[in-house]
Amino acid sequence: MKDLKQRALRGGLAIVISRATTLLLRTGTLMIMARLLVPKDFGLVGMVTAVIGVFSVFRDLGLSAAAVQRTNITPEQSSTLFWINLAVGAVLGLLTLALGPFVAEFYHDQRLVGVTAVLATAFVFNAAGVQHCAFLERHMRFVTMSVIDIFSLLVSASIGIGMALHGFGYWSLVATTTITPLVATICVWISSGWIPGRPRGGMEIRSMMRFGGTLTLNGLITYIACNLDKVLLGRFWGS
Repeated sequence: MKDLKQRALRGGLAIVISRATTLLLRTGTLMIMARLLVPKDFGLVGMVTAVIGVFSVFRDLGLSAAAVQRTNITPEQSSTLFWINLAVGAVLGLLTLALGPFVAEFYHDQRLVGVTAVLATAFVFNAAGVQHCAFLERHMRFVTMSVIDIFSLLVSASIGIGMALHGFGYWSLVATTTITPLVATICVWISSGWIPGRPRGGMEIRSMMRFGGTLTLNGLITYIACNLDKVLLGRFWGS
């Protein structure tokens, strides 16, 4: 219990420091990008993310939280959840890719086809690391997770700012958005040391699916309430 208390305190402190640091990094990056890019660059990317961002609600189906809160979970169940998450991420990525021409037509800007196609990869990157993050959280490795969050943000911000300096415009914002989950997923795979096995049927995961479904529905309602105005602004006022 003493060790548990110490780990909980260290984890809580790590989370507070991580969130404060990431807030400063995001704010600083935004300030620098705002000096290097024009407002239309932000508007262009924002128009896409406001539409396809609804898919992010479904990216893990709440299964990461379900895996963390469960009292006992077997390696087979974790592996099955991993493949479910990866399949969902792939489907969301393909749906986003197919949605590109419709997004461009909706906003009357053909540049959005390419932007949507690149942003679609982020769903796969995120999905590949969901259960590894849950693994680290179950083992209370909050310090490791905090370092990964900061490191991935630093890498993506550095690349994005570098691209903005070299005149890549809105593509620097697209790169920042997609590189963050890619770097984070690579890091959680290395840090956790867990390699998922093949999926198996018959695993008792229905209760976790129901738990995750409830969280997903709540997230969907919240997302629509918070982003519908952005979709309408982009449609009628442009970038």
